[in-house]
Amino acid sequence: RSHRGWDPGALQVARHLSRVFEVPLVAGRFSRLVIDLNRSAHHPRLFSPWSKPLHAAQRQRLLALHAAHWAQVVHHLEGVLAWGPRVFHVAVHSFTPELDGERRNADIGLLYDPSRQLERELAARLKTDLSGAGCRVRLNYPYRGVADGLPTALRKRVGAAYAGLELELNQAFVGERGVPRLSTALEHALADALS
Repeated sequence: RSHRGWDPGALQVARHLSRVFEVPLVAGRFSRLVIDLNRSAHHPRLFSPWSKPLHAAQRQRLLALHAAHWAQVVHHLEGVLAWGPRVFHVAVHSFTPELDGERRNADIGLLYDPSRQLERELAARLKTDLSGAGCRVRLNYPYRGVADGLPTALRKRVGAAYAGLELELNQAFVGERGVPRLSTALEHALADALS
């Protein structure tokens, strides 16, 4: 019953964006209750309270799955960079509408590194377009875009050629708006931001 168990709507939105923009999709194949694929391998909450007590050999197998996921993302980024000077990476997640009794007041959160000009500009354009489509959008909410995670690690690894944004979808909004309508709004906003 944990909100960490799954990201409702995120995979459907990511599949839509992958298809429309003709880019590869790297999707996690299991729940964060097993291992959090968006956290670095050294993060204290990489394993959930349910997987942390596993035997060392079992945790090593999970770490191998984690490493394979990260390697697949890097492989695709390097493929793009072999053909051009920049790569734009979008990660899609969802968040629970209420946490610890506090209602979260955004439909979509855009996580990015504010010290990186391209990410800052892309996030601002996306916010404008999505707000115009009737979405309540907040920047670096409900989490900070520079917190430990795959995009943060990729910024360090790839450098200035990398721009990464994380789309955080409010699970209530996904259910309320419906995945197709939300996917289309994100498609148009991303196309505009990248033009």
